Amino acid sequence: MEKEFTPLACLRPSEHLKCGLIILNQPLNKSLLDQLWSKATIKACADGGANRLHDITVGQQDEYLPDFISGDFDSIKPLVKEFYKEKECELIETLDQDFTDFTKCLSILQDKIQQKKLQGKHKLHVATGQEGHWCGLIPMGSPCNCVTTTGLKWNLSAGVLKFGTLVSTSNTYDGSGIVTVETDNPLIWTMGLKTTNDD
Repeated sequence: MEKEFTPLACLRPSEHLKCGLIILNQPLNKSLLDQLWSKATIKACADGGANRLHDITVGQQDEYLPDFISGDFDSIKPLVKEFYKEKECELIETLDQDFTDFTKCLSILQDKIQQKKLQGKHKLHVATGQEGHWCGLIPMGSPCNCVTTTGLKWNLSAGVLKFGTLVSTSNTYDGSGIVTVETDNPLIWTMGLKTTNDD
C-alpha cells in the first residue's frame, strides 16, 4: 500500500506529523529547531551536533535532551559530553572511520525504529512553497537494489542505490509537485529548504 507524506509538513505549526530528528554539526535555526523538536519521536545528535544543540539552547538545556549522541567523539566538547552524560543521554561511541558520524548515527537510528515503516511505496507532496532546489535519496545501511521514482528530474527505474556505485544526493524536481518512491530497502529522503536568498 502506498504511503503519503508531505516532508515539510513537520515545519507547519498546525501539523501533528511525528518525525525523527538528527542534529549535525551545522548552524541551527532556533525557531526551526523548536518546531522539529516538538514533533520528533526520537532525537539524536551526531558527534559535534551536540555542541550546536547545547549552545543554541543555553539556559534551556534541560528541555532539549537528545535520546542519544553517537560518533567517534572527536568533535564534541568535553564539557558538553559530560553535561549530556550526567543528564543520562545515551552516548554511543562509534570508532569506525570508514563511515561518517552522520552515517553511523543513521545506522543506530535504523536499529531503534521499525524497519518496515521505511520500506515500500511512498508518495511525497513537494509543493508547499518551502522546498529548496535540491533533493536526494540515500540508502540507509544496506544497498537498495530496486528503486523506482517519479517526479524527479533524474528518475530511477528499478535502479540500484549503493555507496560505491550510485547515491542520489544532487537531484531536483520535475515541477509536478509529487514525488513517488518505491524501494526494496530503507532510503533516506533529503531535501533543501527555501531560504530568504532563494528566488
